[in-house]
Amino acid sequence: MLRALSSGVSGIQQFQNSLDVIGNNIANSNTIAFKSARADFSDAFSQTLQVSSASSNGAGQSGMQVGSGVSTSAVKNMFTQGAVNRTGVGTDLAISGDGFFMVKDPINGAEYATRAGDFRLDTNGYLITNKGMRVQGTFGGANNTPGAGRGDIQIDATGVPSTTSPTAKMTSFSIASDGTVKVNMDDGTDFVRGQVLLQRFNDPQALLKEGDNLYSGIGAAGPLGGTANPAAEVPGTNGLGKIESSALELSNVDLANEFANLITTQRGFQACARIITTSDEILQELVNLKR
Repeated sequence: MLRALSSGVSGIQQFQNSLDVIGNNIANSNTIAFKSARADFSDAFSQTLQVSSASSNGAGQSGMQVGSGVSTSAVKNMFTQGAVNRTGVGTDLAISGDGFFMVKDPINGAEYATRAGDFRLDTNGYLITNKGMRVQGTFGGANNTPGAGRGDIQIDATGVPSTTSPTAKMTSFSIASDGTVKVNMDDGTDFVRGQVLLQRFNDPQALLKEGDNLYSGIGAAGPLGGTANPAAEVPGTNGLGKIESSALELSNVDLANEFANLITTQRGFQACARIITTSDEILQELVNLKR
């Protein structure tokens, strides 16, 4: 009876974990570029009652084991593509395909990956997240042309060509599918200011959610360029997806599937609770035998 009691308790604990995961998925069904997760279960250690053995005449005995419950083996993030929604805002970017934007904290230099492209421009023209993280890429030219450096993407009139009027002002900008940032001046000229780069990981399950749609653990996830020196690349190359400007990737949570999982998980939780109740009743009967 004690084994059944232990199995019921472990089932309740793991189904609670599953309920937590499902609840978080449903709560983030409208979060930009949110990736849903799932809880994977595995059986716990089994107690061996009889070891299997073979005999010369082929009449060997089979082994006997009794399981001791269940455990959570993993909580996996599902990095499937979310739907892309047009917003009409020039600083909104979506990735169509594989890849992550790289953003950096300007205060401590910490770098993070994100799929959420709800960016904006600060007062200095830097392309930033809502929390002030600066989007990374090249500046001074597209496709790493000579003289281009890597760092924070800044969209302004710096580096205008010699044909541009000295009094010209920036009027607008656009970001192409390969991440190229083109600045338009009021005298009709334009030039490439920089390029947004993307990063891809061999094992995205190694990424850790940090909140605010950010992921850490970049080195452990196997980035392009290697663990020691990760280097983002041009969108549309090295298996990376393309950038869609004036659009945002939506959450990939399937509400219908989540509610179906919620029902089955609830029933599993109730069944494990019933195991505990039944085990308690049988133990009570054993105690009453003495009376």
